[in-house]
Parts: sequence; structure tokens; C-alpha cells
Amino acid sequence: MREKLYVEQTRFLWDAPHTMRQLSEQLRSKIPADSRPLVLICIGTDRSTGDSLGPLTGTFLKERRLSHFHVYGTLEAPVHAKNLQEVLQTVQEDHQDPFVIAVDACLGSYQNVGTIVLGDGPLLPGSALGRDLPPVGDIYLTGIVNVSGFMELSVLQSTRLYTVMNIAKLLAGSLKFVDWKIHREQEALIQEGTNVVAFQQMKKEADSG
Repeated sequence: MREKLYVEQTRFLWDAPHTMRQLSEQLRSKIPADSRPLVLICIGTDRSTGDSLGPLTGTFLKERRLSHFHVYGTLEAPVHAKNLQEVLQTVQEDHQDPFVIAVDACLGSYQNVGTIVLGDGPLLPGSALGRDLPPVGDIYLTGIVNVSGFMELSVLQSTRLYTVMNIAKLLAGSLKFVDWKIHREQEALIQEGTNVVAFQQMKKEADSG
């Protein structure tokens, strides 16, 4: 769970019209168009309602069977403070120069509860609870699940599951849409290459005739 928010960020209300489309478009614009492996690290634990946003999102993503993202952090196998360093090492060993998106819960002001934050740069997980954990990600997605400022651990444990579930579903849906967009873009490139080869073959046959 993370409290501090960065400057380079875009905010979305989970229940606002067109949020899923807008978030997916912003996400796609931040993901490189090269062939770097795409990795999602969904941070949190199912032992605390507020901090379960990451593993809930990871579980929903696993159920959607993404084609272009590697997902770490689910309800079954959460990524949390005790194993985060190990998971980060595994990601670096298993994927060459990955582009990492970090997903985590966040505390904020009362009026921002239910807001999703998309930001550039790494996430600092556990900062709201004073934990010294390594930074995660090239970009990050956080969901503000409750109010910060006092007894953060207790606040997380008393967070409404309704809020967390809705943010997790929206994050998973947006990332699934990004996955679909990447698939369509790759199909278009393959088709374009096929058309070029066919045209060159036709031209060659016409010239030789």
C-alpha cells in the first residue's frame, strides 16, 4: 500500500462515464511500442481489505487470460512486503528488459476516495506505513481506497470491500482492453507485411512477364 502520489499523473473516477476507455487509452500511450516484455506487478495482501486491491486486480487479470502481459500478484500468490524483493529479482531473471506496471492500493483525501491514479515513474510500496521497500515499475496504477492521515493500518483493515472490488474490476477491464489493442495492432502489422510481400511478388511477376 502506498500513500505518496507523484507529480506526473492522471486521475480517473472509477464510477465516471467512459473511465475504462479513457484509462486504457492513456495506458496504451505510455506503453512502449517495441517488443519489451510487459509485466504487471500487483502489490498487496488479502489479509487486509484495503490492501487487497493489488491481488484482486491480479486475480481478475489472470481470469481474463491476457496475451501480452505477465501478471504477478494474485489472491492465491500475493506480492507483499515479505516477498517483493524476491519477485522483482524473478521478473528481471525471467524477462529481458521488461516494462513494468505496478498496481497498488493508496490512501488519500476524503474527496479522492474511489480515484484511480496513473503516473510515470516507480511506485514506493509501503511508504504510508513507513516501510522501506524497493521502488517498483516504470509506471504505476494506484486506487485510493480510503482516507489517509491517522492510523493507516486500521483504516486499511476497515476499508469497504465494495470500493476495492469496483476499482479492481475497472483496472482489470482497462488492462484487458489495452491487451486487446496491442493484439489488434500486431495483427495489423502482420497484415501490412503480408500485403507488401504480395504486392512485391505481383510486381515481380508483372515485370518478368
